[in-house]
Amino acid sequence: MRAERLVPLIVACALFMEQLDSTVIATSLPAIAADLQEDPISLKLALTSYLLSLAVFIPASGWFADRFGSRTVFRAAIVIFTAGSLLCGLAHSLPDFVAFRILQGMGGAMMVPVGRLVILRTVPKEEIVSALAWLTIPALMGPVLGPPLGGFITTYFDWRYIFFINIPIGFIGVVLATRFIPDIREEDVPPFDMRGMGLSGIGLSGLVFGFALLGQHAVAPSIALAVIAAGAVAMGFYVRHARHTERAILDLDLLKIPTFFAGVIGASLFRIGIGALPFLLPLMLQLGFGLTPFASGMITFASAAGAMTMKFTAAPIIRTFGFRRVLVVNCVIASGFIAIGALFRPDMPYLVLVGALLLGGFFRSLQFTSTNALSYADVSNEAMSRATSFASVAQQVSISTGVAVAALVLDGMRSWRGDGTLHLDDFSVAFIVVSLIAVCSVFFFVRLPADAGAELAQRRTKPAAPAETPNEMGSAA
Repeated sequence: MRAERLVPLIVACALFMEQLDSTVIATSLPAIAADLQEDPISLKLALTSYLLSLAVFIPASGWFADRFGSRTVFRAAIVIFTAGSLLCGLAHSLPDFVAFRILQGMGGAMMVPVGRLVILRTVPKEEIVSALAWLTIPALMGPVLGPPLGGFITTYFDWRYIFFINIPIGFIGVVLATRFIPDIREEDVPPFDMRGMGLSGIGLSGLVFGFALLGQHAVAPSIALAVIAAGAVAMGFYVRHARHTERAILDLDLLKIPTFFAGVIGASLFRIGIGALPFLLPLMLQLGFGLTPFASGMITFASAAGAMTMKFTAAPIIRTFGFRRVLVVNCVIASGFIAIGALFRPDMPYLVLVGALLLGGFFRSLQFTSTNALSYADVSNEAMSRATSFASVAQQVSISTGVAVAALVLDGMRSWRGDGTLHLDDFSVAFIVVSLIAVCSVFFFVRLPADAGAELAQRRTKPAAPAETPNEMGSAA
């Protein structure tokens, strides 16, 4: 029993390391840009390259875990992530920095999805909401500590140390994983879908990286559009491939499950809005308000603090109101708190800013917990590894798209004005744009049945017809 209790904590520690790294770098982007002699908006490549690497390599995580065992893959992923962190701290140019962030992403692509898969395969469905909520409490310490820690290190020391702190955490993670993570694997593993991996990798990277290149003055817009077009064509070929391939690396049959479709595809629009915040908020506070990285971090940590508060109330809220009502109402509220960023001004009391971020973090985290749990409500245990891979890919693509959209709006505003500098009003427009994208996800949630996810919410409802699973629907052929 002791080992079973430690597994969620070990997985949470891996998530803590990943979240700490992403939130620390967001606060330090202006300082990193200055040190590498790059435009601050160009540093979006450091964020999108990492998220892009996650999206490209996550599809293989489920297959590798089934084939080689969850403990082996989880442990190797921590090593790769830690090595990438070390190299990022040693980088001296933007291309090197981006390359090492991609290496980090390769490790993160295996680390967190495989850890989540272990939890989903060992926890009863009626306990998944609570398990996922409690699982992320230690991991949420990353976003809480990230902004102030990154700001403190950047202001008083050197930004490179924000990557070196992952090294001892990674070492401890390897030791704990070796001792306590069960080596879960499948007996009958199908051949690896190499063609699907290639097509999806080219398609996803082309789409996401192409959008990130838009606004890069070093690259002509025609090149960025060509990259996007190549990605779209590759994804078209992948869809054709998946329809005629059994056990494709991204199982499109999962989208026939209504709860999975809403929890993954619908929520992607919401995550586009959320993905822009770690990029927009620190830049606005430092470039628009003139705050130091440390002062900026002390304000932005409020979002994660609000998210932590929600983790204690998610299960009761969903149990009382049900998934559909929570997702619809909360989507509008959370999107409204994104738009509030457009009203932030340097002369506003910091208590008001912190309060708005605290409440916004609460509602955003409730939306994440609800969609993450609902996604697996009607997925069979046999299809769980493919479902976690698919959901993780969608999540990373949408977050990286959010960064690209926000950067594109900022660059478009300063180009339209023609003075080449960022103004506070530019950030206001960006906050409004991403909030409008986020609220559009409500149209996916209103289509859910009233008793969607009733088993997970532990609500008393009439027995529903058994949900179709990928097995019951047959192969994609």
